[in-house]
Amino acid sequence: MTAELDTPILDNHLHLDPDHGRGIDAVEDFARAGGTHLLVVNKPSWMLEDVGDDEAVFRAVFETTIDAVERASEVLPGRAWPVLGVHPALISKLTGRGYTPPEARDIMQAGLDVAAEYVADGPALALKSGRPHYDVGDPIWEASNDVMKHAFELGAETGSAVQLHTESGQDFTEVAEWAEERGLPAKRVVKHYSEGRLDGPTASVLADRDELEIAAEEAEPFLMETDFIDDPDRPGAVLGPKTVPRRVEWMREEGYDDAIRTAHVETPAAVYGIDLEATL
Repeated sequence: MTAELDTPILDNHLHLDPDHGRGIDAVEDFARAGGTHLLVVNKPSWMLEDVGDDEAVFRAVFETTIDAVERASEVLPGRAWPVLGVHPALISKLTGRGYTPPEARDIMQAGLDVAAEYVADGPALALKSGRPHYDVGDPIWEASNDVMKHAFELGAETGSAVQLHTESGQDFTEVAEWAEERGLPAKRVVKHYSEGRLDGPTASVLADRDELEIAAEEAEPFLMETDFIDDPDRPGAVLGPKTVPRRVEWMREEGYDDAIRTAHVETPAAVYGIDLEATL
């Protein structure tokens, strides 16, 4: 059984690798399960091209993602959008190559500048940034926060949301305040791989039943995602592309109709300015 198309079904954070992974086959699985819309986030530069240390590498990664999105939109009942940016773990790759944290920061900010061009001019919908989800020293932590703050500035300039890859936790009020200080509303900051309860940004909840139940009961704006990474060495990681439609079906069976509309109609409109019903 698949989810009925009485509401759009969005996976807010998924990766596609048309050269090394499943690519369009994963999109077809999502659509067959009842999915309608995707936000496709570029994979880290070193997984598609090389450790990003110049503009050409970033552009190549972004163009690969944009091409994958165009193909995805051809097979979806709705459509897909690119989310482009710089993975926060790049700072460790760069410092491992001999760059200082400030030098790595500057390279990553320049990569975000390139991503912002695709947002400002189309076709990208939003930016992606963050900070390491693992322990790092103070110089790398401070440089990473500077990168993230730069993303907020670019989000404010382009009028776009910023998806964050960060450490786990529930209290990100300080991060939301940094965004607000730079002119980006906190609701347009999206914490990817979120738990069901979150303070500060908008939660993009990994499609785990327990966490979704928490999010539904909280009755706050939230999104749903799989963080499917499309890596042939790790099939199905993090969650497979069919998961969000299947969880929506489960939520409907549990009576969480209001939460479904929150995650797949109201929050996408408020955060990204997209009307998923109109694009079905």
